[in-house]
Amino acid sequence: MKKSLTALAALAVTGLASAQSSVTLFGVVDAGVSYQSATSRNPVTGTTSKQSQWSLANSGYNSSRIGFRGTEDLGGGLAASFWLEAPISNDDGATGIANFNRRSTVSLSGGFGEVRLGRDYAATFWNDTVFDPFGTNGSGSSVINTVSGSTALGNTNYVRASNMVGYFLPPNLGGFYGQLQYSLNENTKTSATDTTAATSSSAGRYVGGRFGYANGPLDIALAVGQNVAADTTTLTRKVQTINLGASYDFGPVKLFGELSNVKNKFDLAALGNSHDSYNGYLIGASMPVGAGLIRASYSTVRYNEGAVGVTGDDPRANKLAIGYVHNLSKRTALYATVARVSNRNDANYTGSLTAASTTGYGSTGVGYTGLPRSSTGYDFGIRHAF
Repeated sequence: MKKSLTALAALAVTGLASAQSSVTLFGVVDAGVSYQSATSRNPVTGTTSKQSQWSLANSGYNSSRIGFRGTEDLGGGLAASFWLEAPISNDDGATGIANFNRRSTVSLSGGFGEVRLGRDYAATFWNDTVFDPFGTNGSGSSVINTVSGSTALGNTNYVRASNMVGYFLPPNLGGFYGQLQYSLNENTKTSATDTTAATSSSAGRYVGGRFGYANGPLDIALAVGQNVAADTTTLTRKVQTINLGASYDFGPVKLFGELSNVKNKFDLAALGNSHDSYNGYLIGASMPVGAGLIRASYSTVRYNEGAVGVTGDDPRANKLAIGYVHNLSKRTALYATVARVSNRNDANYTGSLTAASTTGYGSTGVGYTGLPRSSTGYDFGIRHAF
């Protein structure tokens, strides 16, 4: 009898715990055949050259990942939760759960909103992905995303930032939403080391915010942020981003739009202050057709004349992308994308290959041997979510 009562008590406690908390395993496995090509011009001889590559890539439609998330009901409207998400490279199996650098957060939420700690998406990245029909994945991703995330900018916290303290508004504000984030750089500050951006105690810091309104078919949001980059050539280097995005779902078609401005500010010891600026816009649409979805976008980024490391008169990069997704079920889809980038007046950083390519996802061997002229990308793949 005593053993029976003990067993019943254990079952009761287990049932109570499961009713108050939950843990979910989730993920995406995405693989596709990708073709990337890039054409460039030698500024001295005037000759052109081309590089191309076929590859089996991942994350052409959705980013491949695996993760764990859970929530515990603390009572009184309070809840504690965690989220651990790891990238996977299912095309070659080389990367599995080696880290959780896609997201690793713990949070406390209630009527006041949510306080979230850890590594998370940067506030200014959200508009680039939410208001792009291709969601910053594959060859269709906009040139706004490609330029903003370029290594030439040193924008290391463009997509995500570590050591983040974030606050999110509660979800019951009649459609209004928002977040504020501050990323601690965790550097030691001394007078001897604060001489360049690379050794500055501010290097790696990110601060940003995003506020918007979503109700019915309308979604609109404004985001502002600043990242302090590590650069051995400057005293300080700050990447400032401001973007405004919106979408409206008419039913037969959903329209997308975004305006973006990125400033790369330098404090050069020998030359004084300078900055690069990039003004971009995107217009796009998605249209459901039976079990499928047609996606299209046009994006452009204009480089300011005279910017550090930028050549050409009125340089800019333009991109047109068209794709189709066929849903075999709620979790499985086939997709195809074609994208074309045209570079006007040598729009690129000198020596940088990423600022005007199609993105070359899964295809690191494709680049430019001179000043970029154009690039093309094709994706054909399958995505399964669980």
